[in-house]
Amino acid sequence: MDDDQIKRILTGMQRAAVVGISPKSDRPSHGIARWLLGRGVEVVGVNPAHREILGAPVYHELEAVPGPVDVVIIFRRSDQVEPVVAAAVARADRAIWMQEDVRNETAAVMARAAGIPVVMDRCIYKEWLRLMNG
Repeated sequence: MDDDQIKRILTGMQRAAVVGISPKSDRPSHGIARWLLGRGVEVVGVNPAHREILGAPVYHELEAVPGPVDVVIIFRRSDQVEPVVAAAVARADRAIWMQEDVRNETAAVMARAAGIPVVMDRCIYKEWLRLMNG
């Protein structure tokens, strides 16, 4: 995915689902959710063990999140990504973002076949700093 496509995802991001959000402040998913909230992005979390983190609602699975989201940000092991992407495709969410060290080509092909752009193995915060603050 080229920089212009990534910029379009970042500039269009008003509502994000953070899959694998953690209540622990030292976890990357927590930091990203906090950063997004600070930027005015509506955040919904996905974690079956919690109902609210950082004041944002948390759902047990992506399928339970009401309404579409602009970006599904995935903090899960690469081998656990396909069901999340399948849910995002079924929901017609607008973009998939697999955080650093998360790659799943099968899931990416599934999303792209549905017309959903996919970013893999990149940190959304680092990409924002690189592309939007320069």
